[in-house]
Amino acid sequence: MKAVILAAGQGTRLRPVTLTMPKSLVPVANRPLIAYAIEILKNGGLTEIAIVVNDLSSPICTVLGTGADYGVQLTYLVQREQLGLAHAVNVTREFVGDEPFCVYLGDNIFQDPMEALLRGFSDSGAECVIALGEVSDPTRFGIAQITDGKIERVIEKPKEPPSNLAIAGVYLFRKSIFDAIAQIKPSWRNELEITDAIQQLISTQADVRPYTLTGWWIDAGKPDSIILANQLVLGDLPYTPKIEDKNIVLGTSDVSNRVIIGENSQIIDSVIRGPVIIGKNVIIKNSFVGPYTALGDNTTVESSEIEASIVMTNCVIRSIPGRIDSSLIADNSQVVASAHMPAARRLILAENSYVNF
Repeated sequence: MKAVILAAGQGTRLRPVTLTMPKSLVPVANRPLIAYAIEILKNGGLTEIAIVVNDLSSPICTVLGTGADYGVQLTYLVQREQLGLAHAVNVTREFVGDEPFCVYLGDNIFQDPMEALLRGFSDSGAECVIALGEVSDPTRFGIAQITDGKIERVIEKPKEPPSNLAIAGVYLFRKSIFDAIAQIKPSWRNELEITDAIQQLISTQADVRPYTLTGWWIDAGKPDSIILANQLVLGDLPYTPKIEDKNIVLGTSDVSNRVIIGENSQIIDSVIRGPVIIGKNVIIKNSFVGPYTALGDNTTVESSEIEASIVMTNCVIRSIPGRIDSSLIADNSQVVASAHMPAARRLILAENSYVNF
């Protein structure tokens, strides 16, 4: 059984961060978002994985390479025009052949390992299984209507939802899905919708079953949801004792438990309250780093306070009054206070930036 991760989207909801990196590479707890998908698939026994990208020059191909670092074999397929999820699935037809396969949306992250789902599908007798997650407002999602343990209808953003189980972005298919895609027409968005293809399967009396996720599930396509995903992943970190190595923790520093510190990083006269993950070659000096913060490699935090935030690689945060909270700071950024009078703000911002003083 093979797997496909869909990662060809432009990530417009995450701009300006995604102006320079695909959203699948945005870090959550210092790991690319897509790495969590690869890990779940690998643990479910699926090691032959195709990633659908918009171009073979995508940084995704460069960063992930052959997949050897993740213990999987990666193939890259190109969807040059984003014409819907069903269109993206069609791109994979030659790769998957006649085998059952999994389709996984690359910007979703799950607490549920789904191992039983992935390992059991081949012998299940089902033609399709859809992962569903409970949501508080089902009118905002594609919703499955379930009768006698089978999905009898999928409804996009229903005004009167038949359930609170939203389609969560993991699908198990057999080759019949390609025939179903061939029968559907583009939607009002001029896209081939995967929900329409699934409904086509249902109309042929195919056995389409639900799988209800356990634990949290995040569609991490927006800054707030990426920050929330970071918090949830860090919240699941196991207990680790306080780090008291004098080569790492210097001066009057106080580092709590559940703090992970990378190689060649130092905490100098600072307070760190876990859960926190700190990358390699990071310097934290005269600062406070609060819970649910991830600091990327080669970052400096000096005379500042930050919590519940993601700071990517090669960043500088220095002498910031007040506390930085719930922020997403991309690679090579500098957040520094003015060192001279007048204490003016100088901003160089990309499209869709957000600043709150």
